[in-house]
Amino acid sequence: MSANFLDQVNFDSNGLVAAIAQDAGTGRILMMAWMNREALAATVESGEAVYFSRSRKQLWHKGESSGNTQKVKEIRLDCDGDMICLQIEQVGGIACHTGRESCLYRVLENGQWRTTDAVIKDPSEMYS
Repeated sequence: MSANFLDQVNFDSNGLVAAIAQDAGTGRILMMAWMNREALAATVESGEAVYFSRSRKQLWHKGESSGNTQKVKEIRLDCDGDMICLQIEQVGGIACHTGRESCLYRVLENGQWRTTDAVIKDPSEMYS
């Protein structure tokens, strides 16, 4: 496979591009993470989401610890080339390290963040 597609991505000065994971079935945004060239290439190669962990400074295969992997159905690049959207199937139904379906589980109401999504699985059961 030609790596030419990687040259069309506008990685930032740190070599990263924002990547949104969206449930292919429901359209719900599940999370946002970062990818570098190697992570995007690994995602394409494996068919599962691979991100770049800024805190650990290494590739992170989503679900490597929790088992909640993301099977990639489609990859889209925005008009400026600086944002990726992954259409995924969330294996296990949990994308967030807090044990929820989505990392976007809080809504702003009257100047306060209100939690809207219940924990599906206690994180201590996923990460040991």
